[in-house]
Amino acid sequence: MLPSIFGENLFDDFFDDGFGMFPVWNTHNPLYGKRAKNLMKTDVLETENTYEVDVDLPGFKKDEISVDLKDGYLTINAAKGLDKEEKDKEGRYIRQERYAGSCSRSFYVGDVEPDDVSAKYEDGILKLSMPKQAKKELPKRSTIAIS
Repeated sequence: MLPSIFGENLFDDFFDDGFGMFPVWNTHNPLYGKRAKNLMKTDVLETENTYEVDVDLPGFKKDEISVDLKDGYLTINAAKGLDKEEKDKEGRYIRQERYAGSCSRSFYVGDVEPDDVSAKYEDGILKLSMPKQAKKELPKRSTIAIS
């Protein structure tokens, strides 16, 4: 058996159990390979009046990203396409690591209006800012009338 020169490293075939008994070893995502778990890393910062969300989306263009707010859920979608018709002038590709695919992540943000959320994409980082919700006061009366 030849070593895997086309896998992600030389030992991919050696450590592959072939039967799927160890799902941790056999994780494969055709968009970003074994590094898919590092996709869309997110930092959430709480300030006095806002929540600041930074999402890592390296390699995506601004027009490949969409942000939707529906029923209290903020959903970030990123989709990347690949033109398969492209050929090398010198020969044929031996290995091509760019794929088409998409990824998505959702967060529950509550009753936030879409106009109140600001978004900016710069240097592979999507920056979102949304206001905190005002805390609802509990009723001051604590006794319940029995009928």
